[in-house]
Amino acid sequence: MKTEKLLAVLRLQATQNVGDIIAKKLINVTGSVEQIFKESRKSLAAISGIGSFTIQNLLDEKNLKGAEDELQYLQQNNISFSYFLDEDYPENLKHCIDAPILFFKEGNINLNNPKTISIVGTRNMTSYGRDFCNELIEELQPHQPIIISGFAYGVDICAHKAAMKNDLQTLAVLAHGLEEVYPKTHKQYIHEIHKNGGFITEFWHDEKPQRENFLKRNRIVAGLSKATIIIESASKGGSLVTADIANSYHRDVFALPGKTTDVYSQGCNNLIKNNQAHLLNSAQDIISMLNWDIPKTSTPKQVELFVQLTDTEQKVYDHLQKNNKQHIDTIALACEIPIYQLSSILLQMELKGVIKPLPGKLFEV
Repeated sequence: MKTEKLLAVLRLQATQNVGDIIAKKLINVTGSVEQIFKESRKSLAAISGIGSFTIQNLLDEKNLKGAEDELQYLQQNNISFSYFLDEDYPENLKHCIDAPILFFKEGNINLNNPKTISIVGTRNMTSYGRDFCNELIEELQPHQPIIISGFAYGVDICAHKAAMKNDLQTLAVLAHGLEEVYPKTHKQYIHEIHKNGGFITEFWHDEKPQRENFLKRNRIVAGLSKATIIIESASKGGSLVTADIANSYHRDVFALPGKTTDVYSQGCNNLIKNNQAHLLNSAQDIISMLNWDIPKTSTPKQVELFVQLTDTEQKVYDHLQKNNKQHIDTIALACEIPIYQLSSILLQMELKGVIKPLPGKLFEV
């Protein structure tokens, strides 16, 4: 990415009260992130949802100075990053409307692996949860998934350690900048995680672990993953927020059940009871639900000669054949078909045997 463009992205990221959704809207309407800061006040004011207060924040010179300082840090420390319009931006995150426009990364990270799962839960982990987490990751090891979590006490660090023990890549999504370590006691794991995966954060290098940052961090944990697993949780907690976000992204959620009298099983039990999570008994539940046990054929199946497709169905079929698995939202956008119509079309194609549905509202030929 050119320096001018990266500087503009950082400046936009620093703008007060401009979140990722508004930022993407501005980029889309103006044509590029650099163009945002070249537009007149009148042009910006003509954009729906952009008021005078937002415009004032966009043009604040303090943001430019801060962006220049952060750019210098990134260049001096050779920090990698991913921009939401670049090809290397994680495919799973691309489908999340509020995914960060830019995030930073350190370590030996490979996000091309389609088998990504997040494992989160309470900081007050019990021996029941710890034993299950370790056993789960050991049983998933032959499938080589990426294990994603938040580097916190309890379930998070247990998942990271179990992944490293089984020689699996693990990603720690941080609620602060790369120069910070939280909690401090986890500094001992940084070097090993760098070798077995790495760290991801949307926050600038010197950002402290503020309370609101953890909630923002949770959407990245959920967004990067095909499925989110809740090991243990009380009736309220950050992992339940992550589960809720994963559901909003149409991703699978699994929860470990426990005794009704156990405080740190109440959250999981409630998720299962309210049909917000699949009941998780073993690794096989995940393997089956995510179709990891289905061998991949070298070439896509061809439509049987006697199957008749409408022009619209053929359009959808051609798109899936070219792009492999696709989320329903992506299909709707690419084929220019409203969701309410596409759902019926996909059902008819499924009945004709030319496509099959997958977990998380994905479809493939």
